[in-house]
Amino acid sequence: MALCFPLFVHAQIGEHRNTLSIGGNAGYNLTNIRFTPKVVQNMKGGMSFGFTARYTVEKYFSTIASVQAEVNFSQMGWKENILNTSDQPVINAVTGQAEKYERTINYIQIPFLAHLAWGRENKGVNFFVNAGPQFGVYINESTKTNFDWDQRNMTDRANTVVAQDTMKVENKFDYGIAAGLGMEVATKNLGRFTLEARYYYGLGNIYGDSKRDYFGSSNFGTIMIKVGWLWDVMK
Repeated sequence: MALCFPLFVHAQIGEHRNTLSIGGNAGYNLTNIRFTPKVVQNMKGGMSFGFTARYTVEKYFSTIASVQAEVNFSQMGWKENILNTSDQPVINAVTGQAEKYERTINYIQIPFLAHLAWGRENKGVNFFVNAGPQFGVYINESTKTNFDWDQRNMTDRANTVVAQDTMKVENKFDYGIAAGLGMEVATKNLGRFTLEARYYYGLGNIYGDSKRDYFGSSNFGTIMIKVGWLWDVMK
C-alpha cells in the first residue's frame, strides 16, 4: 500500500510536490512476544536508530501526502516475568536471587510508510500519521540470565512454559504492520524535527508454527518512541 500510495494521490486534484528529504532517526523500543502457549512477560527495552528518506508528492486540500522509508537497526526480544502462584518472584535455590531471563534479538528493519500530515508544511508545526508494512532481517541474538538452566526453580513457577529459553530464532525474516502518530517542527535553516509514537504488530513468528511445533504463535508487539531529523535535499 505504501509503495502504491504515490499513484493513488497523483490521480487526485491537488498541488503537486516534488520534495525529497533525508536524515536520521533514533528511538527506544518496548517489546514483548505473543507466545502460544503463554509466557508471562514484562516489556523489554531496546534501542533503535537508522536512516530516513521521505518523498512528498502532493498537498491535497489540507493534507500533505508523502511516502517514507527507513532502514533501522533495532533491538527486539522478550523479558520474562518469573513469578510463583502468589505473584511473587521465584527464588533460585542455588543463588538465592529472584530468577531473571531476557533475550535480545537484533534486526535490520525496513518500514515503508504512507505519511499524511496536517498543518504547516514549512516553517511551523504539523501533525502526521504514518502507516504501512515493515520487514525485518535477523542479525543475531543474545541471552541474559542469572541462573543455570539445569538448576532453575521449576517447583515454584506459576508459568512452566520454558521451551523458548533454549530455542534460537528459527525464522530469520520478520514482517508486519507499523502505524504511528507524531508531530513535526519545520524550520527555515535547521531542517525538520520529528517526534513519533509508533506501534508494530508482527504478522510472522520467530519459531515454527505447524502442528508439530511447540509454539502456535510467537510474534512481536512493539511500542516505539522515535525522534528524527530531516533535511530537504530536493524541493
